[in-house]
Amino acid sequence: MKIAVLVKQTPQVAGVKVGEKVEWSESDMIVNPFDEYAIEEAIRIKEKTGCKTVAVSYGKNSAEAALRDALALGIDEACLVADDRFDNLDPQKTAVVLAAAIKKIDDIQVILTGKQATDDDSAAVAPAIAAHLGWPQVGFVRKFESIEVDRVICQRTTDEGFDRMTVCPPAVFSVVKEINEPRLPSLKGKMQAKKAPITRWSLNDLGVSVDAKLQVLQILAPPQREAGEILSGDADQVVEALVARLKENQII
Repeated sequence: MKIAVLVKQTPQVAGVKVGEKVEWSESDMIVNPFDEYAIEEAIRIKEKTGCKTVAVSYGKNSAEAALRDALALGIDEACLVADDRFDNLDPQKTAVVLAAAIKKIDDIQVILTGKQATDDDSAAVAPAIAAHLGWPQVGFVRKFESIEVDRVICQRTTDEGFDRMTVCPPAVFSVVKEINEPRLPSLKGKMQAKKAPITRWSLNDLGVSVDAKLQVLQILAPPQREAGEILSGDADQVVEALVARLKENQII
């Protein structure tokens, strides 16, 4: 069995500058924080079962750094689909490319990814990949009870607690941060990751084409809140005034 971990490179929040447009430097790019939990879970499953793991990323050439971070932690292999138009693609088109990469790798039984990326917060790529592959998908997984070649039992987070799910691989899973505590890379791991080969593909290698049609028309800061109103008087007067305000604003 082979596990694929989808890794996205995102900017550090502290390095993002918001003005007439959103900007950040290449030096501020890191592994999407939510994907760190998927990487850690893949390594833990590998340690328990002896399966192979591969990190897959779709992005600019700079995304190689995120893959080397995954290799330093203990992921076995890495594949990068390099495309300078990546910033202009929506999650659905990204899913088309990643699904094609998964097919090319072959023998993938489990796909792990973070619940969402911190740059667009869409949480749409994982289910879209599952749809393109025709695989079942479980989102917001907080625990894997068992992972076998023919059956995966996991717990999916819900508002009321969790659902216990049984899924037949191949399947796609997005995980939440409650699932584990990511480890730090060792010095040996970092040194090995620097020299490790990374498989690189273009869109032509995957036999897919995507139109980069996403355009950012305008970026606005959230509107400032109006100053709040303090109601004064005795308890009955305050309650009466509050109810009147709520009715006035059609809240009740």
